[in-house]
Amino acid sequence: MRNTANYERLAAKPALRRYDSIRDLVATPANPTPLVRLNRIAPDGEFQLYLKLEWFNPFGSIKDRTAHYMLKGMAERGELNNKDLVEPTSGNTGIALAALAAVMGKRMTVTIPEGVPEETKVLLRMLGAEVWPTPDDLCPIDHPKDGAIALAHSFAESEATRDRYAMPNQYENPDNVRAHYETTGPEIWNQTEGMVRFFFAGFGTCGTVTGVARYLKEKDPTIRVIAIEPQKGHRLPGLKNFTESKVPGILDRSVIDRVIRVDDRSAYAMTKRLFREEGLIVGPSTGAIVHAAAEVSKDCAGPAVAVSPDGGFKYATFFAALLGEEGKPKG
Repeated sequence: MRNTANYERLAAKPALRRYDSIRDLVATPANPTPLVRLNRIAPDGEFQLYLKLEWFNPFGSIKDRTAHYMLKGMAERGELNNKDLVEPTSGNTGIALAALAAVMGKRMTVTIPEGVPEETKVLLRMLGAEVWPTPDDLCPIDHPKDGAIALAHSFAESEATRDRYAMPNQYENPDNVRAHYETTGPEIWNQTEGMVRFFFAGFGTCGTVTGVARYLKEKDPTIRVIAIEPQKGHRLPGLKNFTESKVPGILDRSVIDRVIRVDDRSAYAMTKRLFREEGLIVGPSTGAIVHAAAEVSKDCAGPAVAVSPDGGFKYATFFAALLGEEGKPKG
């Protein structure tokens, strides 16, 4: 028999990990993503390397913060009224936006490079997004890797469709920077008790590296910020080489002390080490970032924080090819 007693509604209570919406799980300084020490990649010494595990966000990546802030800003400015969403993405921002759009009851269209992992396309479609895989040659010759960006702009700006679509535009939207200035940066400062000496992040949309760097350097201008850039023709989703892609308008080079170029082979080799030596199931961009941090560690001292933008589960097809190159793994 059904109990018909009137019960008081359960209110949100973060201390009990109880929330009213999945949106409330996006990390904040009060509920940060974890820092984990890398004990074998960077063994005991004066350089202590911590990885900030952004895949603990509810949709699996650091882009959850970006998507949440961009949509909040657009809603406040009235830019979402009666419009669907469109955004170019290599995967993570699109997944976060599609999930948040589902919560809001909005339709989402994403344009993505043809070479993104199949798992990413499946996740986007499961979230209800319309997915447009896009050839690189759709874009003008001076930015040959920006085909997905060009297609998204055509949806948002053409006379035939501009009244239907709103585009968050993560590459130009200041709310992308603000998300990391107000959350990721303060989290790192608090979690290291103000002792962080180095910060490592990849070149992508550049919201993370710009926002975190601005915050940390305001707290202590001597903190060194190192950005990681992939090689031309790379296969590292989420990262950008700026000789083949347009530099995002939100990038602030004045807060970056050094740029390290990492090739695919080094990035994937470090990704395997993180799996096998640290038990961390990370994406290949994390491998690139940690490779650069390990190089810096040879000559530097002090606590360092490197961003792990996402987990490795949606890159299984990439990793299968990697394992195929080394032969059937033993054990």
